[in-house]
Amino acid sequence: MRRPLRALVLTILLLEGCGGSNPARFINQTRHSDAEWWALWKAAQQNLSQQIDLNPLQRTLAKVPAQMLPGDARVWNVQPWQLTVSSRLAVSSTALFTATGREPADPTGLIAYPQPCNVRYAAAYSLYTHNTSRYAASWEFAGNNFDALVQYEFENHILQALG
Repeated sequence: MRRPLRALVLTILLLEGCGGSNPARFINQTRHSDAEWWALWKAAQQNLSQQIDLNPLQRTLAKVPAQMLPGDARVWNVQPWQLTVSSRLAVSSTALFTATGREPADPTGLIAYPQPCNVRYAAAYSLYTHNTSRYAASWEFAGNNFDALVQYEFENHILQALG
């Protein structure tokens, strides 16, 4: 009786030691390392632990008053549970002109936003029901703005998880 119980316990410990199923991770469909994604996730947590900016894009684009909340220590408990991160090719300037009348230079830096939504194109977006963040590939190696773009999407995932 003791031998089968001991074998069962050892098997469980071995399976846990081999990694088992750890859902706190990125499903990385990019040329970036997991370490880079973790660094951006931790930076997003750091920002939100200090102060929560509810409308950074609206402030930048429409010059509306800031909506700030104090930081929330609960952000440190939120992990990227099977979060898929991937890039998408930017829509062409011709396609953007046809759809919107705007004609920026290629690469446009914008990807089609999934419908239904009131936004048609964005540099990046997140789908919370599918636990996904996507960004325009043309931002990928364009400098520091890429980090800010992805970090913003990660902050949105964290805030979504907190409700």
